[in-house]
Amino acid sequence: MDCMPFALDLETLPGAVPVRRAVVSSDKLRSVCTAVHESGGLLHALWGCDERDRKGGYLLRVALQDAAGLLLLELPMNAAQPCFPTLADIFPAAERMQRAVYDLLGLRAQEGDTRPWLRHASWPADCFPLRRDYDDRGIRAAQNESYRFVRVTGDGVHEIAVGPVHAGTIEPGHFRFSVVGEKVLRLEERLGYTHKGIEKRFETQPLMQGQRLAARVSGDSAVAFSWAYCMALEGLCGITPPPRALWLRALCLERERIANHLGDLGALGNDAGFAVGLAQFSRLKEDLLRANQRAFGTRYLMDALAPGGIRCNLDEANRRDLLATVPPLVAEISTLHEIYDDHAGLQDRFTGTGRVEPALARKLGLIGLAGRASGQSWDIRCDHAYAPYDKLAVRMQGRLQGDVAARVAVRFEETLESLRLCQMLLENLPGGELQLSLPPPAKRLGIGWIEGWRGPVLIALEPGEDGLIRRCHPHDPSWQNWPVIEHAVMGNIVADFPLINKSFNLSYSGQDL
Repeated sequence: MDCMPFALDLETLPGAVPVRRAVVSSDKLRSVCTAVHESGGLLHALWGCDERDRKGGYLLRVALQDAAGLLLLELPMNAAQPCFPTLADIFPAAERMQRAVYDLLGLRAQEGDTRPWLRHASWPADCFPLRRDYDDRGIRAAQNESYRFVRVTGDGVHEIAVGPVHAGTIEPGHFRFSVVGEKVLRLEERLGYTHKGIEKRFETQPLMQGQRLAARVSGDSAVAFSWAYCMALEGLCGITPPPRALWLRALCLERERIANHLGDLGALGNDAGFAVGLAQFSRLKEDLLRANQRAFGTRYLMDALAPGGIRCNLDEANRRDLLATVPPLVAEISTLHEIYDDHAGLQDRFTGTGRVEPALARKLGLIGLAGRASGQSWDIRCDHAYAPYDKLAVRMQGRLQGDVAARVAVRFEETLESLRLCQMLLENLPGGELQLSLPPPAKRLGIGWIEGWRGPVLIALEPGEDGLIRRCHPHDPSWQNWPVIEHAVMGNIVADFPLINKSFNLSYSGQDL
């Protein structure tokens, strides 16, 4: 890396995206993270591994994103004292990841927040589920765990506690508002209520079937996570799927992106009092899902992908059918875009609400579509275009205002861009095979890195013995973006929180694991 003031012994990992790996000391870990931050890079993920069965200790892995791709740093730790220097002062998004890695593995960040994040008294404080010697037989939940929320005091300050059980069908999360009148002074989130033990579950899965579990990390990003898993495994096996399979994967991914944006644009209109928007976008999303059913035999593409290729195919009639749906959908979305832009009531609610200035977005590491609405120009499809995006010339969308209006605008523009990509994919869909057989994978780490609709998702995959998974860590961009909502809501009124929250629409399940 040109930005590094010192040398790193870098190893290039195989795969479709550029990943470099280096083993570092504690001091060098912080030095490299500081250099990456100062050069404009981001923290992408942080997780741990138990290597004691290989006569090692513990291992902390930190994935950084820079102009050259991913830089993966590995910090070995002594089994007797597994601790590492906090990175939260460099990358604020690291704080919750550090808390989670302690709950699951017992690796403690020095000078970091010591409150639990995922545990919720579901297992005792001295039990760590991702350790190799963990045995849940006889384990009982801890009792009477208390959680220290940050208190705001002063004249007229009071608290509003919302959740974790909500009136609607949304997933559980607790939001503690400190307010004066209707104005929010501070918001503190507590998540982790949907912890499902996915990383532990991966350890029992065959390598060739792991993408099915990956697709269920966060159901609205099923294609993104399953593609990331397949990419990691294919890199370990040294194969590239056939062109037709890659083009169909991209088609599935863009249709997943469109479906989510259509649903959220309708919900955003509804939250701002424009129920017609919800009705129209719900209709368009339903039409898209029905077209999926006709073409692929399923509304949601949970299991469309497979290692080495893809399971679903398009015959000529279905290809023409999907192609015919693109122009009318473009026309209707363009009309609704004009209506949203010209509607005084919507713009009054959207403009200036939940603003995240580019400087704050940069400091907090905001990524994905929300980051692009705050001037953070990152999109893997453009920056490190993997096939077939290297043939499609994706047009990155973005804004600088960083408010709800900007996030709505980016959603409209990304939807129209995805429809353009779908048209290109369908018009130029190559023939040939759908899937290749995979040779035995190399016994090393594989990385899959895909730009999902919400932002970049990552899968770190390591094979074990007997064709099973040794370790698989999935990472959703919600990890980085949930803390930003706490800042976005400051100075707004309580009634605008649902609108601000929906403009991000982050995943509970994707970061609770």
